Amino acid sequence: MSRLTATAVKKAKPRDKQYKLTDSRGMYLLVLPSGGKYWRYDYTYNNKRKTLALGVYPDVSLADARKDHQAAREAVASHQDPNDLKKRKKLGRDIEQSNSFEAIGREWFKNKMEDKSDSHKERSLRILEKDLYASIGHRPIKKITVPEILGALRKIEARGSVDIAHRAKQLSGQIFRYAIASGRAETDPSRDIGDALKTHKKKHYAAITEPLAFGKLLIAIDGYTGTPIVKRALQLSALLFQRPGEIRNMEWKEINWNDEQWEIPAEKMKMKFSHIVPLSTQSLEILKDLKSLNNKSKYVFPSARGNSHPLSENGVRTALRYLGYDNQTMTPHGFRATARTILDEKLNQRPDFIEHQLAHAVKDPNGRAYNRTKYLPQRKEMMQLWSNYLDELKSDIP
Repeated sequence: MSRLTATAVKKAKPRDKQYKLTDSRGMYLLVLPSGGKYWRYDYTYNNKRKTLALGVYPDVSLADARKDHQAAREAVASHQDPNDLKKRKKLGRDIEQSNSFEAIGREWFKNKMEDKSDSHKERSLRILEKDLYASIGHRPIKKITVPEILGALRKIEARGSVDIAHRAKQLSGQIFRYAIASGRAETDPSRDIGDALKTHKKKHYAAITEPLAFGKLLIAIDGYTGTPIVKRALQLSALLFQRPGEIRNMEWKEINWNDEQWEIPAEKMKMKFSHIVPLSTQSLEILKDLKSLNNKSKYVFPSARGNSHPLSENGVRTALRYLGYDNQTMTPHGFRATARTILDEKLNQRPDFIEHQLAHAVKDPNGRAYNRTKYLPQRKEMMQLWSNYLDELKSDIP
């Protein structure tokens, strides 16, 4: 009996009823009236007539169908059912897919990142999706090798983002260790990268610490012609000197109008303890002004995209660029360094008052950790002094 040829398979036309084009030893091409062409293998196993699907033409060529047919015949000869083997193979692929780096990464993110600040979660998810899932997300986590991880990190380095490469390595290690703990991986290949990455340099945020220059920045901020929301975010960044993520995620429910303080819950703080920011008369005036502008969003600084989102991470940074201050001169985070320096060097405030107001994880001489109410009366006085000083700086600018 002659066997099929690639030309005959290609030229096979549909008929009113389905028909078969036989190849050999139970293998054939099934041609449907719709025009579909399917490879099939009829065999006998345990005295039962069975059919194995070998694929769809042209996705599966004649040569490839014959290879699968031969493997199936060998399985029957060794007393194995090809259909059972196919099901187990598919199950294995499904399990591998559910245990891919991305699948486990998303599971880890849901379980382990829930209590982190919104800015931290956003930053981490961006690295995972852009840099890690894109490179190794599809790979079964237990099969990922050190060179694969390093290759993904090298791509980040290649665009000049050394800090992000180190952060991506840290995130991947957390996901691998989560997979090990849940029995879906045996090793953490990120640990074997060692010193292969470029040296990670501690990031220092650019800040203006000279009073005259800072006074000029304050005047520029007051003259900002962008949106009122961004302008007031700039003003409160200078007055309150909290972290940019804490500023932009500020909610109205956190403002204690009676006690004149902003009460930030622990889950929003980098160090995971609640924090109190006394509000000066100048800060309260700005907040009241904001309340009159914005009474529909839970956020003090809602996004231009809609009231359900806070101001974007780059809102204040972009405004500083608009005012002529580049990233090497002043950053949103730089307001903290400005306040720390001037409060200490010019206003002679106690360092422990300043550190507590910056919400740093300082401990007292007895080893006691940060207490949100410690030095609160003194900090309240300091915050009012700071606001008054900023007004004086602006008035001294010719």
